[in-house]
Amino acid sequence: MVSWSGHVVPFMVTVAIWFVATGLIAWADNRERATFSRSLLIGSVAGIAGLLVILLSSLVVHVWAVYLSFLGALMVWGWHELSFLTGASAGPRRGPADPSLTGIARFRQAAATVMHHEVALAVTALLLISLSWNAPNQIGATVFVLMFGMRLISKINLFVGVPNSSSEMLPDQLAYLKTYFGPNRMTLLLGLSIAAIAGATAWFAALALAAPVGSAAMVGASLLTTLALLGVLEHLFLALPFRDGMLWGWAYPQRRAAAPSKRD
Repeated sequence: MVSWSGHVVPFMVTVAIWFVATGLIAWADNRERATFSRSLLIGSVAGIAGLLVILLSSLVVHVWAVYLSFLGALMVWGWHELSFLTGASAGPRRGPADPSLTGIARFRQAAATVMHHEVALAVTALLLISLSWNAPNQIGATVFVLMFGMRLISKINLFVGVPNSSSEMLPDQLAYLKTYFGPNRMTLLLGLSIAAIAGATAWFAALALAAPVGSAAMVGASLLTTLALLGVLEHLFLALPFRDGMLWGWAYPQRRAAAPSKRD
């Protein structure tokens, strides 16, 4: 039976935070470069605070602690995303792809564009796993690892090629990453990726439905279910002719301001 507090509220909370947080990060990394240092400072403070929140809430098994741990994980994730999208922690390669390269050589070159970011995410994931290994509340680490896995899958799919490689969300300082995208095509990898994330969604949903009504376990599983469901949606955006940037048009101050001047 579906519970309002155990299923519906976590769903609405996750969707609301996902929408607002994505928009705020897009807004910050599309402003003038002079504002990046301030944004990174604020993001760093929020990220460190998120780590502390995860650490403290991992010791408590209660509904409020689950929400707090979930929020802490998103704060840490947002810190990493902001540092990547502003170009502070992308990778050692900061230029377009060499069109003459194929196969492993092309993959190595593409990996060099995001290496620093991926290593930072992996180290953070290992840190969170180690800190909460025997903790009663492991939602924070689980959320971060889930998001890391889904993001890594999406990057690999973009490299191989997807039908809808929309790049509206990429800021100007990372425009060169578009040259590493594969051809516009449907692949078996993308189909398997969507199926795998959908399978994880169904597993989390089964846990949420089986947990005691109103319990921390039910809320935690519902949060993970919604997060995985959003991952399915984002991968469907790669397969369908839908501009996901339309959802966050309000978050592009520079582009919105530049549009009238081009028409003029």
